[in-house]
Amino acid sequence: MSSTAHVYGLHAVRALLLRHPGRVLAVRTLDTRGDARMQEIGRLAQAAGQRIERCDARRFAQLLGAVAHQGVMAEVRPLEPWNEDRLLDALGGDPLPLLLALDGVQDPHNLGACLRTADACGALAVIVPKDRAAQLNATVRKVAAGAAESTPVVAVTNLARTLKLLKEAGLWIVGAAAEAGRPVQEVDFRGPVAIVMGAEGTGLRPLTRQTCDFLVRLPQLGVVESLNVSVATGMVLYEVLRQRRLPAA
Repeated sequence: MSSTAHVYGLHAVRALLLRHPGRVLAVRTLDTRGDARMQEIGRLAQAAGQRIERCDARRFAQLLGAVAHQGVMAEVRPLEPWNEDRLLDALGGDPLPLLLALDGVQDPHNLGACLRTADACGALAVIVPKDRAAQLNATVRKVAAGAAESTPVVAVTNLARTLKLLKEAGLWIVGAAAEAGRPVQEVDFRGPVAIVMGAEGTGLRPLTRQTCDFLVRLPQLGVVESLNVSVATGMVLYEVLRQRRLPAA
């Protein structure tokens, strides 16, 4: 794992300065920006004990490449990797845990996009198998646009075993499958839950499927057989978020 990582974008940098100021090592802003949002970044950086370094566009391109950085970046100390034991321990501190498990997603761009959506929906962590699946790397961090520095990725040896342990800890395990009989909106997601998404093309493996308490499908009206896994993940996670934001009955 790299000793430092870059996070860019106003929202991502602001969130890091608010939530994890001790992990921020440097803050850089584009020398042509000085608006109110950038001034707020400056105040948060000062509160975190960091001086703002003003840079030109060439320096941003050298450090980040061609990305929509919005004129701000932070150099941060990456999250310490989580293992299965740490994940189970963390459940005790979350009264309503939401987890995302990806069953063999191999494209790092999909992993990064799923991680970004998981962070936006308040997921505690993202779980991936150690073998035959994308792992957290520079490409994933770039696509995740800061989410890799706030939402842990937990690589596990045996995904089905981990899901069984989560069941024992009180979580419902809900898998997504195109052929499932139950629409996603008919499942109650207002309790502790782990959402399980299958790999590109092949979907959920048989043992993973058997471990799930429910299988759900997304509504589709067109001719395509399946959605991109990161798109489908976003749709399921936002259904969870929608239900959890409804007023109590």
